[in-house]
Amino acid sequence: MRLSFLAKAPMAALLLISQHVLAQQPVSNGVEMADRLRADGKIWVVVTVIAAVFAGIIVYLIRLDQRIGKMEKEVKDKSLVNSR
Repeated sequence: MRLSFLAKAPMAALLLISQHVLAQQPVSNGVEMADRLRADGKIWVVVTVIAAVFAGIIVYLIRLDQRIGKMEKEVKDKSLVNSR
């Protein structure tokens, strides 16, 4: 079922207005969890874990790139040998 432009316009207007109204709501007291972690000094544990995860992802992607480059080189060499 396709909606005509006249049926879509009120829905789009309602969506845009509701987003604008909800975006204007003030933040009450900030984020309690983050404040508590900062107060206890545990925020650094969270930062360390996130940094370790990102470092692991970066190392994985670098190794994957090296393996793929090696395979591409092997395929290229094989295709050169077969074309002769």
